Amino acid sequence: MRRSLAILALLIAVSPAPSLAQVGDEILPPAFTETLLELHDDAADAAKSGKRLLLYFGQQGCPYCKELMQTSFTQKAITDKVAKHFVAIGFDLFGDREVAWFDGKIRREKELAKFLKVQFTPTILLLDEKGDIIARINGYYPPHRFSAALDYSAQRLEKKLAFAEHMKPVPQTGASATLNEQDFFMKPPFDLRRKAGGKPLAVLFESRHCAPCDELHKEGFKREATQAAMSRFDVARFALSAKDKLTTPDGRSSTAEAWGRELKVSYTPSVLFFDGSGKEVFRLEAYLRPFHFASSFEYVGSGAYKKEPEFQRFLQHKAEHMKERGEKLELWK
Repeated sequence: MRRSLAILALLIAVSPAPSLAQVGDEILPPAFTETLLELHDDAADAAKSGKRLLLYFGQQGCPYCKELMQTSFTQKAITDKVAKHFVAIGFDLFGDREVAWFDGKIRREKELAKFLKVQFTPTILLLDEKGDIIARINGYYPPHRFSAALDYSAQRLEKKLAFAEHMKPVPQTGASATLNEQDFFMKPPFDLRRKAGGKPLAVLFESRHCAPCDELHKEGFKREATQAAMSRFDVARFALSAKDKLTTPDGRSSTAEAWGRELKVSYTPSVLFFDGSGKEVFRLEAYLRPFHFASSFEYVGSGAYKKEPEFQRFLQHKAEHMKERGEKLELWK
């Protein structure tokens, strides 16, 4: 009934041209489609054309969303790939539009984001025909990696290999062939078990030929705010393909490569945060500029994640307090 009434409303409405999809007040590129947000029906309609759903979660004022739209979604090869293989639908992380998920339950956009455990903007979920999430793209991916991520769904590769394995060999051009070092990284033997009263743990996974990794070391780690926030943590760093032996936070013997695969780490750099008991409580799988990177350590180190489960709301409150104190807020620099 809801779908029928909505269709009737659309037929009655008079419009000189189809409207572009929006997330909040932000106009999305033409690659995105306006639907009735009945996702089971959207997936069925997409399947008739050999397509699958691509769900995008963004928010107004998000610099990473803007970067994604101005880079990947302005490249013809990518927009052609999206048009050929996907029905792309945009959602506002804090929006109130009603969405019918595959379980038949109607949720507002912000409730759906919580249900799907969306922590970052942008986040893109690639779904199969049944509505199962086969790949999750957290944060900003540069165009060549974003295109490769889309291929995972477009080529129906989910039954052949995991998304992390698919992304592992994707090259990162224009970057250092060696890993960057920092004095504060833990030294071997890597015993990551937590001791009573000890520090929480941050585990950084990197790779060679990783331009965002290089930028993280050149900019993110150099900021005073980052260094202050990180001082609360033990910080371990591993190459995603390394054979380094380690003891996991829960006391098991493993290697960096095997543990990274077990944790389903598919992007470098990624930072996984573990509390004082060795339980993972948060992770970054995104291209983050210094403000957001330092804030992630504050979010976990201060214990704010226990009271505020949404990282984006924590960032909003922090930004508001900074403005009240007259401090300059630089989200992208």
